[in-house]
Amino acid sequence: MLVIGTTEGVFVAETGERARSTNLVERDVKVLRQANGRLLAGATDGVYRSADGGATWQHTGLQDREVLEVAPAPQDPRLVYAGTRPAALFRSHDGGDTWAEVESFTQAFDADSWGLPPIANWPPGARAHSIVVDASNAERCMVGIEVGGVVSTNDGGASWTTTLPGGDPDIHCIVADPVQPQTLYASTGFGRIGRLAAEPNEQRIAGMFGSEDGGRSWRYLWSSMGRQYTRPLCIDARPPYAITVGTAPSAAPYITYRMPGGAQGRLYQSTDRGTTWRAMGDADHTPSVAALLCVTPAPDRSGNVLVGTDQGEVWHVAADSDTNRWTLLNDGLPPVQAVLATD
Repeated sequence: MLVIGTTEGVFVAETGERARSTNLVERDVKVLRQANGRLLAGATDGVYRSADGGATWQHTGLQDREVLEVAPAPQDPRLVYAGTRPAALFRSHDGGDTWAEVESFTQAFDADSWGLPPIANWPPGARAHSIVVDASNAERCMVGIEVGGVVSTNDGGASWTTTLPGGDPDIHCIVADPVQPQTLYASTGFGRIGRLAAEPNEQRIAGMFGSEDGGRSWRYLWSSMGRQYTRPLCIDARPPYAITVGTAPSAAPYITYRMPGGAQGRLYQSTDRGTTWRAMGDADHTPSVAALLCVTPAPDRSGNVLVGTDQGEVWHVAADSDTNRWTLLNDGLPPVQAVLATD
């Protein structure tokens, strides 16, 4: 079963069947997660939960917040974090039934370097876009801010520190190695505001970064890849722990298939912890006209991924094929922002 989050609600699809809508409609769904036998969705009006595999949904809170990320703790699925826009962090100790703001988080803000650049039609304010809870220590949590940096706590939120990988505050997604939780990977863009915006655009660094010490320090992984805007990111829990990321040449004014020449989206993968990367495009996706909005491991085989696009498509991409075979699983949907494969 595929559960598909779109700009107009959640759809579900059995293998080989067209996707059908659920009761979660007319909502901009940003993220889908699985925890404690349930599904969680983050949307423009809060958090939703499903106990029947995505067929039906109930609102569980944060109705006045745009929820961009929902992150269950690996060792305690009843501990769940939610990241929002405007940038704030919320926490649930009962699997999402109730939520409370982690008020200390907002004290980490640097008003002169947090927030999206002033671009027409973009909502203002920074976004808590990605959350990682340490698999070996639930007191340690990292939040990726677009735009603001990586904000981390080692003490359950009593105190916070901020790091900028390579000086880049435009953090999109962070993932942790499934067997080495101190090893992290982050996708980044070119966004800068305040004093950081003084850096000329052509000198700004973007792409993939890695950390081997839980985010205290970062190294640039894309020295040989050139300056690329990286956004959707996933890591496979199965050996060799493939890291897969979607890219575009830039983010200006906004990545979409409607741009002249299309979005020029590309997919890359590393199976050696970010040392080398290979392109995963086939003839029609080198580059892709559609923007690649989400990527997640496919259930059938290690390294294979599911990709959602802004043309309302869901693709299966085979990592072991010489031709990087892309198989269309569903189309005709609103822009696909999250895909989750369930049993």
